[in-house]
Amino acid sequence: MITLIGTGHVFDLRNQILEILDRKQPDLICVELDEKRYVALMQRKNGNVKATANKNASTLYRLLGKFQESMAKQYGVQAGDEMLTGIQFAHDHQRPIAFIDVAADKMFARMLREMSFTEKLRLFISSFGSMFVSKKKVDEEINKIETNLESYLAQVGDKFPTIKRVLLDERNQHMANQIRKAHDDYEEIVAIVGDGHIPGLKHLLEKHDQAVETIRLKELREKKPKPEETSSATFSVEYDGF
Repeated sequence: MITLIGTGHVFDLRNQILEILDRKQPDLICVELDEKRYVALMQRKNGNVKATANKNASTLYRLLGKFQESMAKQYGVQAGDEMLTGIQFAHDHQRPIAFIDVAADKMFARMLREMSFTEKLRLFISSFGSMFVSKKKVDEEINKIETNLESYLAQVGDKFPTIKRVLLDERNQHMANQIRKAHDDYEEIVAIVGDGHIPGLKHLLEKHDQAVETIRLKELREKKPKPEETSSATFSVEYDGF
């Protein structure tokens, strides 16, 4: 069985994810990271700030990262804690980890090269404006997206066709291939990915007759962990990245 957990990178979902991992006891945990970002995460966790600073990252990459950091603070977490939750669980329970995403720096560089001037302009204006969005506004937008994700993705595709192709469609294909290959060796797999990837991943995996269970962001956010719902793996970390 393949279980896809749809997360949001700025929300506090650690207890909910740990409860699922405790219940599933997967043979393999897949995370939406590449190895370079994993190393940066672990260095950041250990307080090695200079080693993890990406001075060569594009302005857009850093801008999006700053937005995530800013919003995560409003929700009382560090952006990306949900990935580190899965990683820490794997470490504590001696489970292997698979980094199923593409290399983010190369992906962004290629995306920017392939975007039209109009698309770049729209993106930079949108990204800059997002720096001043309130937590209430984010909640409203998330609720709209959760209500009709397909419509939202279609709108993204109309305004930002290159972004949808590179950041969503191509990554879905890559991650689905990685999960399928892993399933040859591991029976019970849990993959922690952004919720926007869930429909595409589910479709691609089921096309190859894979049994898939999905747990969406909306379910996680609505589930309030009870005091007795504790896991054998709890921790506090810091994350700086996208």
